[in-house]
Amino acid sequence: MEWLYILEATGLSFLFLILVFFPMEKVFPAKKEQKFFRPHWFLDLCFFLGQYILWGALVLWTLSFFSEWLGQIVPSNFRAKVAAQAWWLQAIEVIVLSDFLIYWGHRLQHRVEFLWRFHKVHHSAEHLDWLAAHREHPLDSIYTIGLINLPAFILGFPLETIAGFIAFRGLWAIYIHSNVRFPLGPLRMFIGAPELHHWHHDLDRDAGNYANISPLMDIIFGTYVCPDHEPEKFGIKEQFPKNYVGQLIYPMLPQFIIQKIQSKDDDKEIEEHLIE
Repeated sequence: MEWLYILEATGLSFLFLILVFFPMEKVFPAKKEQKFFRPHWFLDLCFFLGQYILWGALVLWTLSFFSEWLGQIVPSNFRAKVAAQAWWLQAIEVIVLSDFLIYWGHRLQHRVEFLWRFHKVHHSAEHLDWLAAHREHPLDSIYTIGLINLPAFILGFPLETIAGFIAFRGLWAIYIHSNVRFPLGPLRMFIGAPELHHWHHDLDRDAGNYANISPLMDIIFGTYVCPDHEPEKFGIKEQFPKNYVGQLIYPMLPQFIIQKIQSKDDDKEIEEHLIE
């Protein structure tokens, strides 16, 4: 029965996201030539199903485990005062604190090789839309979602606030990856938009725009980028598997095995170039 519930929830979520984002991508497309069933659509569908059916429970279990441990750091009377605040004030506090943490945590994902080997799964997407947002290694998800919710766990925000925040963040992440471009004008300096995050997915690994909800952290720390056009290409410059199982396993391989695989790929490229 539990599996039937999970499958039903997954199907309803998939239908809901199509109904919300498909019209937006048709009316306000960032890349007009991009089709619904674009290249690697099935790969991203595998990541979507994996998140909802397999890895979502692992992520939530890990978060609940650490939340109990982190809850002991802050005195209970302080946590009670935080929980007694108005819900709107709690929401502002959670967003500001988590935006600060995820900004620096995200920059580390691009700078630290160990973190990048998992995060580049997400950046390997060569076409962005609402479905590509789900291309994420489960260990990378634990890192990202853990950082986002760390302030809420430590400060003792009620479960209702945390649950609502996780749902909002999830929809927002899908939105900024969607094949949408809204003419926000100057507001794009205060409100995150797909056009900002699209440039984050440029082939350049250090393209900028590491913030999530609001780009203010990028503006403050000098990583804000927003040309008036879309990037020519998305993805990564490195050799990387293009199938679901490969993208899950590859980042967890020892470094010497990865180097051997990459050297073989380089030899193949040289051989193909000489033949041509």
